[in-house]
This record gives sequence, structure tokens and C-alpha cells, in this order.
Amino acid sequence: MSSLPLSYPSAAADPGRDPEATLRSVFGLQAFRPLQREIIDDLLRGEDAFVLMPTGGGKSLCYQLPALHRQGVALVVSPLISLMKDQVDALRANGVRAAMLNSSLEVSEQASVQHALNAGELDLLYVAPERALAPGFLDRLAGQSVALLAIDEAHCVSQWGHDFRPEYAGLGALRERLPGVPLIALTATADPQTREDIVRVLGLQDARRHATSFDRPNIRYTVVEKHQPKRQLRQFLAGREGAAGIVYCLSRKRVEEVAEGLRAEGLRAAAYHAGLAAGIRRDVQEAFIRDEMDIVVATVAFGMGIDKPNVRFVVHYDLPRHLEGYYQETGRAGRDGLDSEALLLFGTQDVATARYQVEQVADDRQRRIESHKLGAMVGFAESLSCRRQVLLGYLGEKRQGDCGNCDVCLDPPERFDGTEAARKVLSCVYRVGQRFGLKHVVDVLRGSVNERIQRYGHDRLSTWGIGKDLPAVAWESITRQLIHRGYLVQDIADYSVLKLSPEARDLLLGDERIELARPRVKAKPAGKAARASAGLDDDGRRLFESLRELRKQLAEERGVPPYVVFGDATLLELCRHRPRNPAEFLSINGVGEVKLERFGEAFLEVIAAEAGDG
Repeated sequence: MSSLPLSYPSAAADPGRDPEATLRSVFGLQAFRPLQREIIDDLLRGEDAFVLMPTGGGKSLCYQLPALHRQGVALVVSPLISLMKDQVDALRANGVRAAMLNSSLEVSEQASVQHALNAGELDLLYVAPERALAPGFLDRLAGQSVALLAIDEAHCVSQWGHDFRPEYAGLGALRERLPGVPLIALTATADPQTREDIVRVLGLQDARRHATSFDRPNIRYTVVEKHQPKRQLRQFLAGREGAAGIVYCLSRKRVEEVAEGLRAEGLRAAAYHAGLAAGIRRDVQEAFIRDEMDIVVATVAFGMGIDKPNVRFVVHYDLPRHLEGYYQETGRAGRDGLDSEALLLFGTQDVATARYQVEQVADDRQRRIESHKLGAMVGFAESLSCRRQVLLGYLGEKRQGDCGNCDVCLDPPERFDGTEAARKVLSCVYRVGQRFGLKHVVDVLRGSVNERIQRYGHDRLSTWGIGKDLPAVAWESITRQLIHRGYLVQDIADYSVLKLSPEARDLLLGDERIELARPRVKAKPAGKAARASAGLDDDGRRLFESLRELRKQLAEERGVPPYVVFGDATLLELCRHRPRNPAEFLSINGVGEVKLERFGEAFLEVIAAEAGDG
């Protein structure tokens, strides 16, 4: 990490200044988002706060702004170095005296930060939980006034959470070491049980709880049946060239295979997982946040520390193990509020593998918890009703009405009476002795002639060829739906063979009828919604690209990611309003006084040139 100067003047005004004035002059924002002002007022009064706010909802501002109004330095505990770096870069770009202390810094850099801290020249200091709890660290703060204590990604303190970190569990001790200092805990993902655990561990029983909606209306949720996933991924990416995205896979081997395939297609893609050398991971992440890499194929090791606002899509190539993780990972798309997409490839084999892994958990209580979470994830993927309703309902939020921005709402699945088709599948599973997997059963139904079918004499069964009227993909879909709905069991411990469940009897004998959905194996084209410049005319798109080029140039000169200069949302507003002077430029959302001084002249020149005024 390059060392940035810490000696510039603080962006903070006097403590009595109106927070809205600081919002505009320092952060360049024209208005608070829901609950931000209430949370800020709590901290300004010296009170604690527990904040539940979705990714992109503006959590960071809730402690960054009051840090500029309270006496002393704000101590921010954050779990990942990359997350700290993004936050510090963005704050410094706004003229805020921010720094971080972690293992990524050279000894001289750490000494420089410590000197600035001792001299009272910092407004915010970011540290890892290990650093905050290390012997002697708080002692070195003894002579300093601490403005507030912020615990980011607070769900990491809870064993109920999906991302529990043992080093977070001791943070409750900071309350005793910093008496009278207001504490704010923030998270984007926590079910009701996890929330109570956070409150208990951090001693926030008397804190006000602030919870905004979990809804991310700008994200389109789409689920398709997993069928030739490499081809499905390529189809989804067609037309999204140049857009930033993350593809999540559950295994390192799968990550490598998918990334290699995308590179072979000419896409700017790279693999990221914990098995790679630290230097390689760092280079991939840096290339991604600097817009030099479009797609990162990763395990869940990637993303928590990414503050990149212009991720336009997130693809889950494999089924996540729980809805909390899925929600958090999809939330890495569209942090700037612009239209973005979340695609999930949902496969029966993934479900069977996950269930088998859950069954191997030795602890009964933990196994029940994980089984419940997996069941909720499968229920979301199988849903034939609004996906946003299902997702928000799991997180404890009730939504009235359909969302209009998921695949079920936009393109409702066609349903049909699948009773006879289901009976054919169940009968075929029975005829092959409940000893074969999905593909073999479909081959028998379709009347395929291959060595395996002939070896077992399955071409002489009564069910051989009774499904010639439908393509293989349709039979695979029907079979998967029967598995999901409990009529068939896929035994992963026995080579994923299909077996009849007790529930299959009435359906097989014709005493029960079943409605199924037509298979959906291809996501609808994104159209303009997935593009940052959607809604602009041809002139506007040309200006947008010119501003992007200028932004990248300025970012490279300063050694920061492009979004630290300005985000896509700010560039869009510049294209729509085309300011002609500094006063008009300052009225654009995302432009504060420091950024006006640093970048205003260059951007105004490009806008004037595009308008023919230059």
C-alpha cells in the first residue's frame, strides 16, 4: 500500500455545525437516507446504537459523519484489510483524516500512522479485531480522546451467524476499556437469532435498534435450472461485455475451471480462492476494483472486503448453503443503487451434496440449524411466487405485493398438469430397481440406445421410450421437481441414485395429481437494465464513456480505484444535468467541496467539450 499524507487539514467543521452541512460539504450528498440522521443523532448524544441496514444502504456514513463532529478519534473495527483500505481511500478523497493500522503496512507506515494518532491528527482509525484487543493497543490510546467505537460486520461476533469469527467474540471487552464512549454495531445480514446474539455479546441491551428494509429493489433476482452450466453462464454474460461481475463457486477446483473457460472466451476474468498465494489474490482484487478486470470467479472468500459500487451482476454457479450468505453475496451487486442482477443456477446434485454434508455434522444442534438454513435456501430457489417476498420473509420482513423485479414476477413460469409425466418418471425409477441416477432414468424414458442401457437390459423395460415426446431437458426438469417436492430421494452416499419416497405411492398409483412448472434453463436477456448508462441517449452514452476515461486517468494518477474519484451514479447525474460551472457541479450528488477543488475543472472541461462549448 502506498503511503498517503496525513497532514492535510481535517474536513471536520466545529462540533456544533449542522450534520446536514457536513453531509453536503464533505461527502457531497444532498440528503440523508432512511434512518441515517436518527442514528447519527444517537451517537452525537453519546448513546449506543445497533444498526441493521442492507449493503449499499449507507451504514458507513452513520459513524463516519459523527466522527467529524465528536471530539477525538473514532475507532473502527473491521474484519478485512481490503475493506479498511477501500474505506480509508474513499474518506481521504473527501478530505477526511483517516488511516488504518494492520499487517499490510510497512513498519515505517505504521510508525507514521501512530505519530498522527499521538498528535491528534486523525478523525478515524480502522483496525482489525486482533489489533483492537492486542495487549498495549488501548493503553496507547490512553492519552487520546476516543470519539466513538464502531464494530463493522457485527454479525461476525455471533455463533449463530453465517460468518462467525472467533476473534470477534472478545470485542465486548472493549466496553469496559472505553467507558462512556458510544458504541455502534453495524451489519447488513442477521436473522433474528443472530441479532439477539450481537446485542448480548457487545453489551448493547440499552442501545436503540435501527433497522431499515432489507429490500434491494435495484437487484433483479433470477433462478434457472442448472443444465450445462458453462453454456448457461456464457449465455448470461453475452451482451454484458465490460460490466463488472462476480461468479461464486463452492470449490476451488470449480473456480479454476470456470475462470479458465471465461478467459478462453476472451473475457477479462480471473480466479480467486484461499488456495492461491496472497500476492496473486491481492493482484486480482486490485485489478478488479481498478476496473482492469471485469469478472472475478471466486469462492466465498472473496467479496466481504470489496467496497466496489459498480458491480453489475453476481452469479451463483453453485447453490449457497444458506439464504444469509446468498443475500450478502448478491448484495455486492448494485451498491451504487443502479440496476443490477443476481443469477442462481439451481441444480439437484448441488442440493443432494449439500444435504449429505449437513448430515455429516456431528453436533445435533448445529446439524439442525444448518439443515433449517439449507431448507430455506432450497425453498427460495424452488419458489413459484415472488422471490423477493420469500427472501425478505426469511429475514423477518414482510412485503406486501409482488416486487416486479424477479424472474417469477417478470416472466411467471408456465404451469401444467404434470401427473402423467410424473408417473412415468416414478415408474421408470422403480423399473430400473432404484439403483440408477437421473441421467440414466432420463435416457431410458427417452428410448436411448447406449452400451449401459443394453448391458442392463433396460431397453426391454416397459418404461423404455415412453418419454420420446419430450426433450431430455424437460424430463430432467420434471425429475428435479419431483426430488425437490419429496417424491424422489437422491442418495448421494450411494452414487446419487434415485429412490422412491413414501410420498410417491399415491402419485404413482394415480390417487394424487400434481402441478409442475415448465423448465426454465435460460435467463432472460438483460436488456438495458444491466448497464450503468441505461436510460441515456447516444450523446449521453458518449459523454458517460468520456467521463469514465477521465475518471480512470485521475484514479491511476492518485493510486486509487476509479470509484474513489466518482461512482457511476455521480457520472450518470453529470451526464443528465451537464453542469457548466463550479456551483452547478457542486450540486451533483457525490461531489463535495474537496472533490470539486480536486476534480471539478477537469470534468467541467470534458462536459463542455462534448457539448461543443469548448
